Amino acid sequence: MAGANVSEFVLGGVAACGACLFSNPLEVVKTRMQLQGELKARGTYQRHYRNVFHAFFTIGRVDGLLALQKGLVPALWYQLFMNGVRLGSYQCLVNLGLTKNRKGEVSVPRSVAAGAVAGCTGAFFGSPFYMVKTHLQAQSHNVIAVGYQHTHSSFTTAILHIFREGGVTGLWRGVTAAVVRVSAGSAAQLSTFSTSKELVIKANLFHPQSIAVPLLAGMASGVVVVCVMTPFDVISTRLYNQGLDARGKGLYYSGFTDCLLKIYQKEGLLGFYKGWSASWFRLAPHTVLSLLFWDEARKLYKKARGAV
Repeated sequence: MAGANVSEFVLGGVAACGACLFSNPLEVVKTRMQLQGELKARGTYQRHYRNVFHAFFTIGRVDGLLALQKGLVPALWYQLFMNGVRLGSYQCLVNLGLTKNRKGEVSVPRSVAAGAVAGCTGAFFGSPFYMVKTHLQAQSHNVIAVGYQHTHSSFTTAILHIFREGGVTGLWRGVTAAVVRVSAGSAAQLSTFSTSKELVIKANLFHPQSIAVPLLAGMASGVVVVCVMTPFDVISTRLYNQGLDARGKGLYYSGFTDCLLKIYQKEGLLGFYKGWSASWFRLAPHTVLSLLFWDEARKLYKKARGAV
């Protein structure tokens, strides 16, 4: 039983890493667009990135094509830890029957609660890697620079710098925003994935073991996640990327609530949806791929165990 539970965490993390290889360039674009015009009213700042496609072209032309994979190492570690814990925890709750009602059917409220708990746990473990990922992805040539510019040369130097600057707790700076972000996204993602998967199977459109089942369920889940998660994603990116003053306090925001209020006051409601298109282009395929890889990996693992 213990070995099976451990496998759920490993399979979830590996599946998310596989998706990350494809989605990381979109994460770079999303991060830049979310930091563009930070705490400035619309029309008062230069827009280096007009849309997703323009951002891809601009980053590739100015920073080089390899810049589109900036932060890949911490991004992979983040996916391994955050989604390994998140998906593994959620599946353990599913295995215990905690996401179903008395009739044995998938319960939306229970699935949402299980997804939120799993997301909260995963966000805590993955927080240091997300911070470093954001710092590295925001780095660019000063011609197209947006947001605070950190000077880390690699993943390792970034971790050491942050640790020296703020100690162990410094590695978890901004974790409150990450917990809200991932909890909201996870609750939306996992509950809609489970529900959509059940509906697709009941419709008898495909064989229950067909790859089309998790693919369609993942597509439906991706749309919901983008709508729910983007505002929290913007807040999380801002808090993680801000610099620190001489006292070790954030230069722009003191915390989650302060960041939320300042974005609203300076940028309006649309400020919470900066980079929305990039978020969709990134989250939708990442959600589909990670859930698809996860579902298929679990099938292969069960088949392998059955053959032993």
